Amino acid sequence: MNQDFEESVVDIDKVEQIKAKMPSDELIFEIAELYKVFGDSTRMKIISALLKDELCVGDIAYIASSTQSAISHQLRVLKQAKLVKFRKEGKTVYYSLDDEHISQLFNIAKNHIEEK
Repeated sequence: MNQDFEESVVDIDKVEQIKAKMPSDELIFEIAELYKVFGDSTRMKIISALLKDELCVGDIAYIASSTQSAISHQLRVLKQAKLVKFRKEGKTVYYSLDDEHISQLFNIAKNHIEEK
């Protein structure tokens, strides 16, 4: 352990045990990046709408009171983060949440805020 840190540690055994169980720096970085994606209100409107059902860009734009161009951009961000998936039906592309974890993350945050 670094000498500078050692002087301020109260319980070195406990600290070392916790440090050994910490996720890797890479995993911590990826978690932080995921939460950055959640840091945009338009993306949260999209996720909230997709909690109800799959939708096409035009429908999402109407619900979110936004342009199709802006929604398409945000959907690209959400796809890159593996938060939404899509399927084509003819010329129409329908978007949905990638898996149940996304609704859980959204609902946990919503419940946390509403209980305050």
